[in-house]
Amino acid sequence: MNLEPADSDETRCARGGGPPDFTTRSSAPAIWQTTAFDVQSLDQLDAIAAGREKGYLYTRDGNPNHDAFAADVAALEGAEAGVVCASGMGAFTACLLALVGQGDHIVASRVLYGRTVQLLNHLQAAFGVRVTFADAARPEEFARAVTGATRLAIVESISNPLMEVADLPVLAAAMGAVPLVVDNTFATPCLLKPLEHGARLVFHSASKYLNGHGDVMLGVAVGESATIRRVKGMASLFGLNSNPFECWLASRGLRTLPLRMRQVSQTALDVARALQRHPAVQRVYYPGLDDHSSREIAGRLLPRGAGGMLAFELAGGRPAVNALFQALGEIPFSPTLADARTTVSYPAGTSHKFMTASERQACGIGDGLVRLSVGLEATADLQQELSRGLG
Repeated sequence: MNLEPADSDETRCARGGGPPDFTTRSSAPAIWQTTAFDVQSLDQLDAIAAGREKGYLYTRDGNPNHDAFAADVAALEGAEAGVVCASGMGAFTACLLALVGQGDHIVASRVLYGRTVQLLNHLQAAFGVRVTFADAARPEEFARAVTGATRLAIVESISNPLMEVADLPVLAAAMGAVPLVVDNTFATPCLLKPLEHGARLVFHSASKYLNGHGDVMLGVAVGESATIRRVKGMASLFGLNSNPFECWLASRGLRTLPLRMRQVSQTALDVARALQRHPAVQRVYYPGLDDHSSREIAGRLLPRGAGGMLAFELAGGRPAVNALFQALGEIPFSPTLADARTTVSYPAGTSHKFMTASERQACGIGDGLVRLSVGLEATADLQQELSRGLG
């Protein structure tokens, strides 16, 4: 018996899954979980590739979920365009690939996320890119480091893990025509918009506050359209792209970002003040505290709050930290941050473990330093749990 192709089980299964036609609009964004997009003709292929027609070809090069999330973050940051990558490190790498070549020079803050430092050191060793590390609290050091080969400067808006706030307007002025690239992960655009203060590119580990629920690995960079086109090209070429579902989850998390940042900023300030009073705590690092080295800058650049991250020092070093983590119970030790729940981490053994002991010491990261990522729990509960854990 001869069956028409459309009537065979094999053909039906292979070509199934398409939704029926309908006229109503989905009230929530759709997920475009596809590797590629079908093209009707070679003329359409050329038109899409040339940008004359809106469309997509291959998800590594672009996808509606990528563009939806990137556009939302760009709008929040006041940028012209954005690009999504597989992680925050992927976004930073794409920026470097777009702006820096062999023999070029980078000025970098001495205090950065440990893997950022590791990447910059790798560029020096393997690709002949020179890097000068300077004190972001001393903009004159950044200015002195600039040479004719300097292609960018990199700082964190709020540093990891000592919460130092970069004086972005002063740093941008010190760099002159050299683009200032800012990691805005800790502050988010709800608390600080670096482009308004002279930055040229902003990137985030979107796994953190932008998503906010601890279930996404994603990065995003935003800036001028021309620069982002170059960054996006490098992200595609080097396979740094994200997948649609991660972008969809991050878009969902973004809807509550202002509410979450307002809450964690207030809770973190209350918790920081309580920790200052605890006898087991030597020092607390939070920009909202009067004794923090960045208090004046935070007052100017972070009027809506200083975020949900803080750190504190224990006199007993690593053993005291280990005892605290085991005593906390409901507050887990987790090597990440900005989840809906509160977590603690140990910079010397996680985020900055790839630095040498002397490098960590030079950055003020001691063996007794604890990083606390404040979540959405009740403030009184967190204060009680921390006090009980500290003994």
